Amino acid sequence: MRIAITGSTGLIGTALVRSLRTDGHDVVRLVRRAPSAADEVRWDPGRQEIDTAGLAGCEAVVHLAGAGVGDHRWTAAYKQEIRDSRVLGTRTLATALAAMDTPPRVLVCGSAIGYYGDTGDRRTDESAPAGHGFLPEVCVAWEDAAKPAQDAGIRTVFARTGLVVARAGGAWGRLFPVFRLGLGGRLGDGSQYWSFISLEDHIAALRHLLDTGDLAGPVNLTAPEPVTNREVTAVMGKVLNRPTLFPVPAPVLRIALGEFAGDVLGSQRVVPRRLLDSGFTFRHPRIMEAVRAAAA
Repeated sequence: MRIAITGSTGLIGTALVRSLRTDGHDVVRLVRRAPSAADEVRWDPGRQEIDTAGLAGCEAVVHLAGAGVGDHRWTAAYKQEIRDSRVLGTRTLATALAAMDTPPRVLVCGSAIGYYGDTGDRRTDESAPAGHGFLPEVCVAWEDAAKPAQDAGIRTVFARTGLVVARAGGAWGRLFPVFRLGLGGRLGDGSQYWSFISLEDHIAALRHLLDTGDLAGPVNLTAPEPVTNREVTAVMGKVLNRPTLFPVPAPVLRIALGEFAGDVLGSQRVVPRRLLDSGFTFRHPRIMEAVRAAAA
């Protein structure tokens, strides 16, 4: 297939491009600067502009672009950037695809399990409503922005992603150096659930969403059995053979991270019901397997 991807230089985008090209697919990368290679197409989400001529012949689009949630302290300005980068980008892309003479058959649009808010210890699948707070509000607006594509008959899938276990890049990539130094420890009391997925499984799941013609709407991209932060801490220490003696108290996190600390300390026990029901098989269903794969 000819497949267009936004966010192609990020952790997930880079791995997805590599996977698709290895299997012989023609990948077009949307970039926010003047194209410098034959496989690049320019777009400007802020101005809601996109060169749709460069997307001609694309059968599928994967939309992964968006400002990092944990990259900066949540000032009012950065919260607006988080929201705009997702909502404006998705609206720009969905509107442009809907207007094409021959639109793609499928749009896989990035989203996040932040949609559900804090779920405590309740197992939560795609049937659950949106939660309350900044991230749920962003996720709702993010998914709503894809409506032009849905209205045009493009099969639209929302990949509600959990914490991607990877050695370099993403939130988990920040944990590895800390634990390798023997400075890792639980966050708060460690009882909060983390819904994780290995990078390899995440890429395989995205490709599954592209290929499975009867999947549309929200699909959770998380491993089948979420674990607590305390369990994550123990596994990281065991795999890296390092002590985990330095818990980070909740008040310290709130001072260091500000409003974002509430999400770090929050609990999300999210399960991938629709992914499993559609026949997807995880290579790393358990946290130990996911961390070992990332550390290898």
